[in-house]
Amino acid sequence: MTTGQHNRKEEIVTAAFQTLMDEGLPMLSYDAIARHGGLSRQLIRYHYPDPEELMIDLLDHMAGVYREAMIAEVTRLQGTDRLRCFFDFYFDMIEGNPKPRDNQAYDAAMSLATAHPPIRATLRGQYSLLGQVLSHELELQYPVLGIQGAQELSWLFVCLMYGHWKMVASLGFAETHRSVTRAAIDRLVESYLARPSQPETAPRIWHTTT
Repeated sequence: MTTGQHNRKEEIVTAAFQTLMDEGLPMLSYDAIARHGGLSRQLIRYHYPDPEELMIDLLDHMAGVYREAMIAEVTRLQGTDRLRCFFDFYFDMIEGNPKPRDNQAYDAAMSLATAHPPIRATLRGQYSLLGQVLSHELELQYPVLGIQGAQELSWLFVCLMYGHWKMVASLGFAETHRSVTRAAIDRLVESYLARPSQPETAPRIWHTTT
C-alpha cells in the first residue's frame, strides 16, 4: 500500500467515525419493513409518514410487553420476593416467563437515538421509569438505603442490565454470564446496606443534561 493510499484510508475512517458520532445508524427502511411484514410500502408510509413516529410506537410497544410480563410475576409476590423477582426477570432467570427477546432492537434504537432527539427522549423516559420503579421497591424493602441509595442502586442495575445484554445479544457472549451479572447485583445491594450513601455529597440520579 502506498503512502497516498494509506492517507486516503485514514481520511475515510476518520469521516466514518465522525458520521457515526453525529448521525448514528440510518433509520429503518420502509422497503425492509414491508418485506418482513408482507405489507405494501405505501400502506406503511400512509400510517407512518414520519419514521421517527414509527420508532417511538415500536419502543412503546416493546415497553408494554415488558410491563405485562413483569406485572404477571410481581403482583403475586410480597416483600423481598418482589425485588428478587424484579432482578431475576431482567436477567432472564424466571422459568416459564422469559424476558422478551428484543435486545438487538433496543441496541439499534440506541444507535438511532444519536441523531434523533424524539427517540432519545423516549428511550430515556423508559429507562428512567424503570429506574424509578426499582428505586421505589428498593426503598420499601430496605429503608436504611434512603432515597439516594435506592436511586443509585437503580441506576447501577439499569446500567449493568443493559450492558450485560449488549455483550450477550449483540456481541455473542454466552448467556451463562447472566449468573455473574445477577450475583453482582446482590453484592451491590449488600454493599449499600453495609455502607449507605451520604446524600449531602452524592450526585443527583436520573437527571439529564439535554
